[in-house]
Amino acid sequence: MTKIFKQAYRERHPYFFIAPAVILLTVFSIIPILIAFFISFTDLDLKGLADWSNINFIGVENYKQLVSDETFTTSLINTAFYVVIGVPLVIISSLSIALLLNYGSNMLFRVFRSVYYMPSITNIIAVAVIWGYLYNTEYGLFNYLLSIINVDNVPWLEERTIAKISLIILAVWKGIGINMIIFLAALQGIPRAYYEAAEIDGANRFQVLFRVTLPLLSYATFFVTVTTLIGWMQFFEEPFVMTDGGPLDGTISIALFIYKEGFQYSQFGYAAAGSFVLFILIIIMTLIQFKFKKSDTQY
Repeated sequence: MTKIFKQAYRERHPYFFIAPAVILLTVFSIIPILIAFFISFTDLDLKGLADWSNINFIGVENYKQLVSDETFTTSLINTAFYVVIGVPLVIISSLSIALLLNYGSNMLFRVFRSVYYMPSITNIIAVAVIWGYLYNTEYGLFNYLLSIINVDNVPWLEERTIAKISLIILAVWKGIGINMIIFLAALQGIPRAYYEAAEIDGANRFQVLFRVTLPLLSYATFFVTVTTLIGWMQFFEEPFVMTDGGPLDGTISIALFIYKEGFQYSQFGYAAAGSFVLFILIIIMTLIQFKFKKSDTQY
């Protein structure tokens, strides 16, 4: 045992380097997850926060209530809608823009890199104000442009399906920038020798794109897919600031449902159960993606 402690003491320096990250991860991620898991089996509310004696252990009742909660079911369906449409749009758009911007390095291309990146660092409140005017049914810019070609006003934020699509358009516009930078960095990291070999073999642009560029971007694409999927499963800011989940819960997401239950209705135990369901769904979807990625690398 003494020998083990001595060896650990001699090899202590790497642990000093990883300690800050481990401490932050434990304090701000692992411990909150464990606390939320425990709270999800209680009826914690404002009375429970004031006096812990008012907290009762109710087992899986919160989870049973979630199953029969129509609002939660609607939030699941809406979130699936956001993910199925939004994730591919973000990936395809950001990859396409990165491919176009990678062809040039002059001032114009550098300006456009900044232009496409700026929405991702713009405050969501400022974005909501501007897009609120664009989506306005009576005097919004979008309906004005449609009126020029004799198209009736579109209720961008007043009809359930159209409102979801409107939020997706906003979120895609805002989310392209970061993923574009990732793809652009990956593109610039591809050795020029591969393109020279393809050119010698007589490959055209489409063959180079699908046989050289896209396969070499597989790891960047995988990273962007995982992070984008997680972000869209936690879709919150856009429905919160633009529609507050309306009309008639038509745009409510799981994250917004959790927020409302916890911070508006003060049902912290119920909200914790919802958050843990979302946590499990994210873990499952991430593991599925890693499984597919592992299968691809084996062939």
